[in-house]
Amino acid sequence: MENMMTLLVLLSAILACSESAKILLVFPGPSKSHGILGDGYVRHLLNAGHEVTYITPFTQRPPTAKLRTVDVSSNFDLLPPNIINLKGIMDKSSEDMTAIFMILMMLDIAEKTIANANVQKLLNDPTEQFDAVIVEWFFSELGAGFATVYECPLIWSSSVDPHWQVLQLLDEPTNPAYTVDVMSTYSPPLSFLQRVNELWNQLMVQFLKYVWLDGVEEKIYTSLFTPILEKRVRKLPSFYEVRYNASLLLSNSYVTTSGGASLPQSHKFIGGYHIDDDVTPLSEDLKKLMDSAKDGVVYFSMGSNLRSKDLPDEVKINLLKMFGSLKQTVIWKFEEVLPNLPKNVHILQWAPQQAILAHPNLAVFITHGGLLSTTESIYFGVPIIGIPVYGDQFMNVEKSMNKGYALKVDLSYTMSEELKKTIEEVISNKRYAEKAKELSFIHHDRPVKPGQELAHWVNHVINTRGAPHLRSPALDLPLYKRKFLDLAALVAVLVLAVYILLKRALAYICSQVCSNKGKTASKKKKNN
Repeated sequence: MENMMTLLVLLSAILACSESAKILLVFPGPSKSHGILGDGYVRHLLNAGHEVTYITPFTQRPPTAKLRTVDVSSNFDLLPPNIINLKGIMDKSSEDMTAIFMILMMLDIAEKTIANANVQKLLNDPTEQFDAVIVEWFFSELGAGFATVYECPLIWSSSVDPHWQVLQLLDEPTNPAYTVDVMSTYSPPLSFLQRVNELWNQLMVQFLKYVWLDGVEEKIYTSLFTPILEKRVRKLPSFYEVRYNASLLLSNSYVTTSGGASLPQSHKFIGGYHIDDDVTPLSEDLKKLMDSAKDGVVYFSMGSNLRSKDLPDEVKINLLKMFGSLKQTVIWKFEEVLPNLPKNVHILQWAPQQAILAHPNLAVFITHGGLLSTTESIYFGVPIIGIPVYGDQFMNVEKSMNKGYALKVDLSYTMSEELKKTIEEVISNKRYAEKAKELSFIHHDRPVKPGQELAHWVNHVINTRGAPHLRSPALDLPLYKRKFLDLAALVAVLVLAVYILLKRALAYICSQVCSNKGKTASKKKKNN
């Protein structure tokens, strides 16, 4: 019996070792929320027994035997000044974050990441090998080159709900009649004008990428990766081949946030994987505060990137006065000390958000509408009030409203009065909380937890040498075949041929008729 137990332990150890893989994780975005998502991958991959090399601007995690961090913190210097400053956004003095602006900014960050001395050291080491590369897609496909260097499967990670710009790397772009762009301010179902607008935006971005941006990105890809491949005595494949060669897309989303759009087999939902299975308990003081809030708690946070302290002074004063008039306890994530606080208002420079949302006395969550926050609100079954500012926040809040557990307040100098009415509506009307609980049930009613699903699909890709069975056949067809342009050309030629034949036939008939008339007229003259 003892020998049998020893054998089982050894067998388990061998199996564990055989499933361990070396994974390169690339999350270069200088944004706290994206860092949280990257850290979530690290946690689950390490728990699955893998070795992780982590390219990140956030280097607080201490290295371990199975974790190595590659520092790209210089990426913070690439962000335009005041890009996410609330006052600048309200006064329209900050950069307008259009789709083209985001594409150009993230292309610059992707290029500088690969050119970073620490990353170059990794790439130019011929002894380095990985079993899979996971790259955060964020308006650039340059990161696909990492998988080319190491000749291993590429897995894209999307930090937002699935949308056409990332899904076209796996299959066809989604239909703008019932799906929206990541930067959209709409949510399906769409009106006529909204559908036209979504179609125009998709066509405009596709056109600009085809005639300009793709060429720019390909030149950068060639200049960065050619020297590295030459050291490995290999020829660099085309950028087109590399960018469309992903095995999988792991999406930080779920049906509770994104809806039920048609998706390719190589897309997998893992929304909520960043949330801790065991939420860290509240501090003793904060727990006591929330436990004693007999009228409930209002929690206000503008997320990890936006800072409430950047609000105009006039707005801060009006919000404090409004919060002070509520009977509920208010917890406000605020990054500086505020004087003369009302008795019911409490400031936290950094809030343990998940623990706050998990508390039964929380009545409503006022949020900027980032996907992490909206996912957490559904996870814990809490109704929200959205104050969207930029990016996907407008779309997230619109979707939350359509799902029935949220209301929206526009960011403005005079928003405090409207916000008070909205708080009272959400707290007094039970349907918002009931809908939040219903969505929470749907979110949790899954075969496995999202972190386990993440680890499963990464293992699946490695064990099946890139999961070619999940690949869409659309990627192996040229554009003219996918869009039936050859058929359109054939139909056009046939229509043109028929037109020419009919034209000539009519011309011949007319000439014959005219000739016969002439002969008849000539005979009549002779007879006369």
